[in-house]
Amino acid sequence: MTSMPPHPEATPAAKPGTTPTLVLIGHGMVGQRFLEELADRGVTGRARVVVLCEEPRPAYDRVQLTSYFAGRSPDDLSLVDPDFMARHGIELHLGDPATAVDRTARTVTARSGLTVRYDALVLATGSYPFVPPVPGKDSAGCFVYRTIEDLLAIEEYAENARTGVVVGGGLLGLEAAGALKGLGLRTHIVEFAPRLMALQVDEGGGRALRRTVEEMGLEVHTGVGGKEIVADGAGAVTAMGLSDDSRIETDLVVFSAGVRPRDQLARDCGLPVGDRGGIVVDERCRTTDPAVYAIGECALAADGRVYGLVAPGYDMARTAAAGLAEALGTDTAPADGFTGADLSTKLKLLGVDVASFGDAHGTTDGCLDVVYSDARSGVYKKLVIGAAGELLGGVLVGDAEAYGMLRPLTGSVPPVSPEQLVLPAGAEGGAAALGPSALPDSAVLCNCHNVTKGTVRAAVTEHSCGTLPEVKKCTKAGTGCGSCVKSLTAVMNDELAASGATIDTGLCGCFPHTRAELYEIVRTLRLTTFAELLDSHGRPEARNGDGCEICKPTVGSIIASLAPSVGADGYVLDGEQAALQDTNDHFLANLQRNGSYSIVPRIPGGEITPEKLIVIGEVARDFGLYTKITGGQRIDLFGARVDQLPQVWARLVDAGFESGHAYGKALRTVKSCVGQTWCRYGVQDSVRMAIDLELRYRGLRSPHKLKSAVSGCARECAEARGKDFGVIATSNGWNLYVGGNGGADPRHADLLAQDLSDAELIRLIDRFLMFYIRTADRLERTSAWLERIEGGLDHVRDVVVHDSLGLCDELEALMAAHVTHYRDEWAETLADPERLARFVSFVNAPDAPDPSVRFVPERDQVKPDLTLLAGPALPVRTLEGTSV
Repeated sequence: MTSMPPHPEATPAAKPGTTPTLVLIGHGMVGQRFLEELADRGVTGRARVVVLCEEPRPAYDRVQLTSYFAGRSPDDLSLVDPDFMARHGIELHLGDPATAVDRTARTVTARSGLTVRYDALVLATGSYPFVPPVPGKDSAGCFVYRTIEDLLAIEEYAENARTGVVVGGGLLGLEAAGALKGLGLRTHIVEFAPRLMALQVDEGGGRALRRTVEEMGLEVHTGVGGKEIVADGAGAVTAMGLSDDSRIETDLVVFSAGVRPRDQLARDCGLPVGDRGGIVVDERCRTTDPAVYAIGECALAADGRVYGLVAPGYDMARTAAAGLAEALGTDTAPADGFTGADLSTKLKLLGVDVASFGDAHGTTDGCLDVVYSDARSGVYKKLVIGAAGELLGGVLVGDAEAYGMLRPLTGSVPPVSPEQLVLPAGAEGGAAALGPSALPDSAVLCNCHNVTKGTVRAAVTEHSCGTLPEVKKCTKAGTGCGSCVKSLTAVMNDELAASGATIDTGLCGCFPHTRAELYEIVRTLRLTTFAELLDSHGRPEARNGDGCEICKPTVGSIIASLAPSVGADGYVLDGEQAALQDTNDHFLANLQRNGSYSIVPRIPGGEITPEKLIVIGEVARDFGLYTKITGGQRIDLFGARVDQLPQVWARLVDAGFESGHAYGKALRTVKSCVGQTWCRYGVQDSVRMAIDLELRYRGLRSPHKLKSAVSGCARECAEARGKDFGVIATSNGWNLYVGGNGGADPRHADLLAQDLSDAELIRLIDRFLMFYIRTADRLERTSAWLERIEGGLDHVRDVVVHDSLGLCDELEALMAAHVTHYRDEWAETLADPERLARFVSFVNAPDAPDPSVRFVPERDQVKPDLTLLAGPALPVRTLEGTSV
């Protein structure tokens, strides 16, 4: 390693009376964190900040890169608020990397020819993928796995591939393998080390991980390397030869065999680098040139290591920003130097929890291992204990639930025996439940942002944070990899309870219970009316009352969703149920802004015959309705008066249509593409599946509306990843995504399970929907529910896929009851004269239409006439200057 010569403590400032210029080369995760630290310390208000970025997009979450294949878009992965750069006056140059640094002139030149003079320069150039020097590595079909552009290229090439090989069995290698499998490729993993993730797990952990990975259908080759890439006459990959002389026929190769520091700029301008790469820096992250800093994966830290994890990079960003702020006088608080970092990691790779912390491999003299291994369930846990009983480190595979508690205890003697910390729940002498109270305030809960338990407690007690989002915003804890969120929540709740804060979780002023609790009360006690529930479980002051606008529709929805199971009448407008419904449900139609209603017949999967299409056209023409094709592959008819609704629906029902439930908190649509029946890219019959799903879940009442879609291939034309539950075809079956939505706060759905048969898919959707209906809050979409529910997606997967709570039989029975007892609400209404009697504008004049519902022509159709009902006519100045 190259040693650091002494140099002045302060970074040279600009000449008096001028604005200093800071140049940042590289805009990855660490670079963005550096900019945020500068802004927090007031540097961006005192200095010009210029950023040169090689990639065509601002910083994004590279840790979550593989989530792109689970539905997250590049924009979803962005780490930069849309107005961050403008708000802080930062000049960001995308797609324009630095090509040269002149330390004598203190200038940086970019590829575009832009030259910027700097007073301080920060190198955050990251790393580049290492590609083993095997013959044929440049063949068509060979890729690296590092950037979003890499993923886009792999996705496109994989459309014509059947088999893929990933070279490298480390963190990124396993993620790349999962991505190829998700794209429908038969996938091989080639790892030169004797086990997967050799740096993070020991032999026992490696065996458990390999067993689980192979059970997922991936083929693992360890202890061998790539010898050559075989290409055809066109230069495209056809096979890969291995060092043991075996051969894998493949169409695609992804190299993910580690990274190397990107230090060429430093080399070119004469800055010292380490023998194995990395720009030499001191504990303040300064190079031998006092005006130049290096942070992140490109830097060789003061302890002689190059750190490839994001948390050490963030620490280095904080250190460099603090030094620059001190030099500029915007923040004089002394900064801690960076002398090393915790290499603990917790990841979910291919759906498998893997974590390591501290001395995971037991290299400390005199240490002992405490091991629990269950090959059948794929769980391996090892704790390394020192001679004095202190916890030195550990490895967790298959079950990393305890990571959030164990890592902060590293270096101390645990309050219970190590055996209790690794044994599963139910085992004799095991399953010790350690809460946050077992941790000292100095324990680091969030390793990414170096946030201690004491800081989280202070956020609650001193900054009045009462929710997890508030704690995250105040401390930044939980905004990195997310592995600490459960511990953060526990600390926050404990602190709120200790302060005497009473958090009323009741649904409203009438009920002290949450919606989920009311659901359980109705289901267990088989209550069929709102009055029964209010009088027996309402707040004392609300009993014998009428309820409120919050609880009435909520309870009405609960009773409707449970009607077949509790013996209630499922028709929502009978008896007491009618008084509980939202405005739209009162007339089984959506109320529009001029008092008219819309009519939305169900068109399962978007498939419709010409005869039915003609009927809709004739109805719209005869009743003068505005007609529009929706994004949900249905046809909406607008402008019906309330008294016309039965007349319109009578003709639609006679033609075979039924309610589309656009008015209710229920399933709306299941969109589809044309699938393999017509499309040359389709791999499954998406239309058939969409129709099956829509007919199965039609009329299912839920806490909020439900939308779905089925795409026949990975091209995703039906936009399934933007739905509450979305289905995407693969060559092996179906992938199920959950928790997505569009609207004002869009969210891409998460992958719940993959390569499912038809029966498996429907069974999991049954369970997912009934678990959501059972546990969600009032008006909570699946996306918000998935983020709120403790344990998030992992917990939901455990419940609905692995039946961890033993609820699946019950959830399936509830759905079966719904399917069996489904009745079309409009057909039921038309068959009963008493039910039809409600569809009038005026009770005392049932034959009189509402005169205020008027329309004016527009584009050969009609639109609401929204003339002012009272007051003088207001002159409106037109663009031509005349009044109308």
